[in-house]
Amino acid sequence: MENLPKINEGNHSEKIINKGCESTEDEDIIINPQFDDGLNNWSGRGCKIALHDSMEDGKILPKSGKFFASATDRTQSWNGIQQEITGRVQRKLAYEVTVLVRIFGNNVTTSDVRATLWVQAPDLREQYIGIANVQATDKDWVQMQGKFLLNGSPSKVVVYLEGPPPGTDILVNTLVIKHAAKTPPSTPPDCEIAAFGVNIIENSNLGNGTNGWFPLGNCTLSVQSGSPRIIPPMARDSLGPHESLSGRYLLVTNRTQTWMGPAQMITDKFKLFLTYQVSAWVRIGSGSTGPQNVNVALSVDNQWVNGGQVEIADGRWHEICGSFRIEKQASKVMVYIQGPASGVDLMIAGLQIFAVDRQARFKYLRRQTDKIRKRDITLKFSGLDSIGNLGTLVRVRQIQNDFPIGTCISRSNIDNEDFVDFFVKHFNWAVFGNELKWYWTEPQQGNLNYKDADEMLDLCQKNKIDTRGHCIFWEVDGNVQQWIKSLNKTDLMKAVQNRLNDLLTRYKGKFRHYDVNNEMLHGSFYQDRLGKDIRANMFKTAHQLDPSATLFVNDYHVEDGCDTRSSPEKYIQHILDLQQQGAPVGGIGIQGHIDSPVGPIVCSALDKLGTLGIPIWFTELDVSSTNEYVRADDLEVMLRETMAHPAIDGVMLWGFWELFMSRENSHLVDAEGELNEAGKRFLALKQEWLSHSHGYADAQGQFSFRGFSGTYKVEVVTLAEKVSKTFVVDKGDSSLVVSIDL
Repeated sequence: MENLPKINEGNHSEKIINKGCESTEDEDIIINPQFDDGLNNWSGRGCKIALHDSMEDGKILPKSGKFFASATDRTQSWNGIQQEITGRVQRKLAYEVTVLVRIFGNNVTTSDVRATLWVQAPDLREQYIGIANVQATDKDWVQMQGKFLLNGSPSKVVVYLEGPPPGTDILVNTLVIKHAAKTPPSTPPDCEIAAFGVNIIENSNLGNGTNGWFPLGNCTLSVQSGSPRIIPPMARDSLGPHESLSGRYLLVTNRTQTWMGPAQMITDKFKLFLTYQVSAWVRIGSGSTGPQNVNVALSVDNQWVNGGQVEIADGRWHEICGSFRIEKQASKVMVYIQGPASGVDLMIAGLQIFAVDRQARFKYLRRQTDKIRKRDITLKFSGLDSIGNLGTLVRVRQIQNDFPIGTCISRSNIDNEDFVDFFVKHFNWAVFGNELKWYWTEPQQGNLNYKDADEMLDLCQKNKIDTRGHCIFWEVDGNVQQWIKSLNKTDLMKAVQNRLNDLLTRYKGKFRHYDVNNEMLHGSFYQDRLGKDIRANMFKTAHQLDPSATLFVNDYHVEDGCDTRSSPEKYIQHILDLQQQGAPVGGIGIQGHIDSPVGPIVCSALDKLGTLGIPIWFTELDVSSTNEYVRADDLEVMLRETMAHPAIDGVMLWGFWELFMSRENSHLVDAEGELNEAGKRFLALKQEWLSHSHGYADAQGQFSFRGFSGTYKVEVVTLAEKVSKTFVVDKGDSSLVVSIDL
């Protein structure tokens, strides 16, 4: 997935930076922000600019102040009005941009308007940073807001507006840039009165006919019997022992639209910020042509929210599962089941929607983690005279757990020493957000750029941080650069071969993993043009060029029950197909861009994929909530499931620093370096996964304990002396004897 935008901050005591000079909070970086001084300090970026007090016979007037400016005679979408702000913005400070804009002319009524920063480094490297965008209209002024932060010390910085098609004017009333105010910290959500595990669906067992249910659209609901009497496995894992189901189901007939099905209002039944699990048995009637998608959906003030999806191609009952969370007060919430083609009957049994008790799951996962990730270790000491008398004190401290926990980084991040400090201290793996992707390394044919990747790799190697290569190819059409799309079949084949040769020869032995062809379940650009064999051939060629790298498939929404294109079953089939064609698939990448995660749903997907016997990694994990305590819980769910599952070999976060993540409200550290609740939870879990022990050596000069793999320090204290040694415990489940000569 992608790397960019902006996010909300936490405000906490714990600092991980030393700040340079502060600017005063209210000082505007922009000179002449309301055009009171005409067009002074403003210029056109490839176009003309003009000053107005009104336009269109007084139909267009400034919303604030006396004037507005227009960027006119635009011949490119990047043309617009600009101001140079070099020397007025400081690095490592977060700034907020607020702009009042509208558009005019060329028969365009709405268009995207963007605020962009052009930054030039002392070595002339250029960077374009998207700050904000808004749908502007020709009817009224709209406000656009966004944030940015500069990591390095630029020699030139220009802010400008762009976006609408050529010939459309951009009108600007005000443009203000100020040091961003701190967002007040979240308060923990109120879970005191949460009724965990209690179904909020009325008459779920249908003992009372169709009471509580109504048909959405003009379909017909009736109650029949003959459905499963046990609750579906994923719900059972959450709820524990539970009474059986009634065996009754809702039959939905006369469906003339895909959205028609049974519905129920739940507006007053749920609590904000709680995570709800969705579970039911579903089945479809005969008469469908091809597989049918069934979806439990919520309408939250008329916005569709996905509560889970399953694809059905036979006449059996299928488990549907999913989850959701609502974070804003809603005036109308309805749950409904929809999906199959019109004319296809739909059956639903035992629909449950219940709040999930995460703490109870965590207890179970702690025990699992101890079983799976620790081993019995005996230290055997020799060379100490007084060993054998029981006065020898042994203190063991683990200084590093070697389980791979990594993060995504970008080239500009490494110019910020506070970012680098946190990264090097808390992660042992890295992946580059964009800098190894083909559109980055070869934006125009033959114009190669490996400078960014080289510098990032250099930083990782210096700090003994392993790296994943993401990605050699990307199968989704929208992420393929224009010049590749314009090639004929022969030239495309040649370009693919060159890409493999260039990348894998240049970095041979440097990247431990490669995502060979990203998101094959969601796109088919190369396969459509070069045939079915191309995917397996990419793997084979990559393996020949760099046999030391583990080659991964990588896809999203595999673990959350909300996307039928990438269900665990589809992913397994996809991997088996590749293997059948001889592709050396060595790793399964689950991206993990997940909303409101529920442990048993994630675990069920891992169990299924685990049957292939190939190492699984979470490759792009991020969680998102406006409340940082909930975000911390989400992150804890994912990290604990990861540590407690034997098929998982590592996890990569898709970033951690505000303004440098692809999803809003997902950062662990705010833009100026303060740890929020999610960041604190992350560090607490890392501490929990270090083993410490102390006691006395036995008569044979031995000391036993149970611990995680990784690096340890042992201190041995006798009456006569104190000796310290380090030792390493490799991953494994059998007991281990470590000889330590003192």
